[in-house]
Amino acid sequence: MSDVTVKQLAGVLGITADKLMEQLESAGIPATSEDEAISNESKVKLLEFLRGSHGKDKKNLSPRKKVVLKRKSKEVLRVSSSGPGVSKTKNINIEVKKKKVAVGPSQTEMAEIEKERLEAQRALDDRKLQLEAEEQAKRDAEEKIKSLEQAGKQKEAEQKAKEEQERLALEAEQEEIRKQEEAQQNLVDEQAKLEQAKAESVNKEEAKKKRHEDLVNQQVQKAIAERANRKKKEQTQSQPAAPAAGKGKANEAGNKGNNTRYGRKQLHVQAGHQRFDRKARKHVAPSNAEHGFQLPAAPVVKTVAIPENITVSDLAKELSIKAADIIKVLMKMGMMVTINQPLDQDTAMLVVEELGHIAEEAVEQTKADILKEESVSSIDEENAETRPPVVTVMGHVDHGKTSLLDYIRKTKVTDKEAGGITQHIGAYHVETEKGVISFIDTPGHAAFTAMRARGAQVTDIVILVVAANDSVMPQTKEGIAHAKAAGVPLIVAVNKVDLQDANVDKVKQDLAAHEVVPEDWGGEVQFIEVSALTGQGVDALLDAISLQAEVMELKAVKDSDASGIVVESSLDKGRGPVATVLVKSGTLKKGDMILCGEQFGRIRSLIDENGNEIAAAGPSIPAVVLGLSGVPIAGDEFLVVKNKKHAREAAQEHRERERETRLKRKQAAKLENLMSQMGKEAKLEVNLLVKADVQGSVEALRESLESISNDDVNVNVISSGVGGITNADAQLAAASSAIIIGFNVRADKAAREFIKESDLDLHYFSIIYEAIDQVKRSVTGILGTEIKEEIIGNADVRDVFRSSKFGTIAGCLVSDGVVRKDNPIRVLRDNVVIFEGELESLRRHKDDVKEVKSGTECGIGVKQYNDVQPGDQIECYERIEVQRTLD
Repeated sequence: MSDVTVKQLAGVLGITADKLMEQLESAGIPATSEDEAISNESKVKLLEFLRGSHGKDKKNLSPRKKVVLKRKSKEVLRVSSSGPGVSKTKNINIEVKKKKVAVGPSQTEMAEIEKERLEAQRALDDRKLQLEAEEQAKRDAEEKIKSLEQAGKQKEAEQKAKEEQERLALEAEQEEIRKQEEAQQNLVDEQAKLEQAKAESVNKEEAKKKRHEDLVNQQVQKAIAERANRKKKEQTQSQPAAPAAGKGKANEAGNKGNNTRYGRKQLHVQAGHQRFDRKARKHVAPSNAEHGFQLPAAPVVKTVAIPENITVSDLAKELSIKAADIIKVLMKMGMMVTINQPLDQDTAMLVVEELGHIAEEAVEQTKADILKEESVSSIDEENAETRPPVVTVMGHVDHGKTSLLDYIRKTKVTDKEAGGITQHIGAYHVETEKGVISFIDTPGHAAFTAMRARGAQVTDIVILVVAANDSVMPQTKEGIAHAKAAGVPLIVAVNKVDLQDANVDKVKQDLAAHEVVPEDWGGEVQFIEVSALTGQGVDALLDAISLQAEVMELKAVKDSDASGIVVESSLDKGRGPVATVLVKSGTLKKGDMILCGEQFGRIRSLIDENGNEIAAAGPSIPAVVLGLSGVPIAGDEFLVVKNKKHAREAAQEHRERERETRLKRKQAAKLENLMSQMGKEAKLEVNLLVKADVQGSVEALRESLESISNDDVNVNVISSGVGGITNADAQLAAASSAIIIGFNVRADKAAREFIKESDLDLHYFSIIYEAIDQVKRSVTGILGTEIKEEIIGNADVRDVFRSSKFGTIAGCLVSDGVVRKDNPIRVLRDNVVIFEGELESLRRHKDDVKEVKSGTECGIGVKQYNDVQPGDQIECYERIEVQRTLD
């Protein structure tokens, strides 16, 4: 036990420090203040004093007691002795004594035990109080639930009593109607019997007359009964619906007359009565009877809502025709389909219009759309507050975008990037004197067009960085196009104005040619001259951003469920799926359930751009989110939802829709290319498997590599993903004969062993354009070489001579280039090739020569061709072997 102060010891003993100091003074232990330390000896001395003052024997304060236990046990030892021819065994009794010494606890240990006992007793008392409070709260909740249940039961009983009264009243009314009908029917029967008795007592003529009158009376009575039934039915329909218990009787009462057992009217096909035709021996309708069904006078034109995907059978059901009719139309359009073949929206709309109907796009709402509408409807726009602007920095590579941002936020991002080039989208928020500003730094290389486009989708203001010594470059033009497409204001930051070769006027002229006109030239775009190295003009740039934000009046509701967009995503080995999000409205909090496309999850941690954990992120603030079920796609919108079940269902629906879309594209591609590929040589297929550290790099690499494809070679990325190269990736590459590309990732041990055994092609890269160039060189080597023809000279035939030794000799003048004897030639007449072959002789001044240059006369003998005429041209060419390229 270490030394403690007087104050600490008083807290342990549960007394005040003043009282403890009095006891120490009485025991003869000096203690001047509460912070003075007390040794173990002083504590033992204080304990002896206190025991003595309470009348206890000091002998009991011995530091340690010993208890000695002695135990005896007896054992038998057998000893064998042998002699010549004699063997004996002798038993020896042995007494074994065991001694155990038990040492009791020391005085300090006793004090610690007592202290622990007091703490345990205190914790036990606190737990008892807590349990009593919880029990009381539970009893109160149960009483409240019982009271609510009693109130609900009473209300339910009242409702049932009311329904029972209504049911009894309705049954009584129906019973009264039934009695009236029976009385009326009895009256009719009695009258019929009376008439029948009278008819029997008169002669036949009177009986015939009476029967006629009876028939008329019966028809009248029948009409009266039908009228009574109709009135009764109208009264029943006008009354409110009876409860479930009275439905059976009500239906029995209402089903009398001409109704069927289910309460529906009988369908009378004919309007008049039928008559029996004796010749045809069947009942036929009168000639003036009208049939119940009539053919339509004109074709029925239907309006059909077409979803994104619809099968042939479903489309036939919508049009109320046979599926074979739709298949015929598609065959005329050049498509061979089956009845279960899915059709895309455009094709289905063409089929509907071809059949003479009207097609319109179906508005399909996914579960994610429904959740988004519910979230938007709950936002009160009246509580909107001013939010910070989101600024995207664009420009050409090496024009100083990230360096300018570094000067603003006082960090060095480019030092961490390969080759000093930003490979990912970075999102930061900076607190300046002008207020909070959120910056999104996008890469400048051409391969990152898709990533730069995502930055323009979430931004409010675009800063276009242009180097004063380099002016407008290709990525500068792309940045202008993205800003115009997004419809956001543009601010031009002319960087590197501190250099000697800076030319700001040239930058303005080049940008004005692309419809970016400065304010001082009568335009609407602010031009700020800055230097990321010295900081010149940075304050003016921040002022321009703040001014533009004030004009735009950017607002968002802070106290609501958050929504925004995923800027970047990756798979971290230690933390799992990681997503950088930018909040557009609301406040994103730790513990919220969010939905991001195919992924969902509860936020375990929120981290700012500096790596510090934060509790919440408001509008226009970027944050790193941990806790998602997988890596979301950069550019997906995220939404905070209340129910985990709804988030899971929406994510599953999104995943299934994406899968159906991919299957539809593959199948459509197969159907469309089936006929076009017949009779053509197959392209050279180069399969690639791409793995990168973040989702944005995956997309950029995939698009850039697939764009290498041309008429001769097809570069196909069979698989791409975020994270290291696993054994499954290596097996897929082996099965597909694919080249593995790793961008800022490495293969694990199992994958490396499999790659080595299978002799797969694996390449690691950290700069994206190096990966693209390497793939281009590899594909170029696979393409091999090709033979090209190059014309090296032309000779005009001036005259033709006949020689008995050499045959026909053409007197020529070399008009351009050179004519060589060993090279092949063509004979042209009126610029049309009439012969291809080689030279038999090439002479100048009766001497055989190897070549004749331009402007020189010569004699040419064409081998195995004697029809050369004046005015022809002899073309000399050579065949060279060149490497095939992708351009």
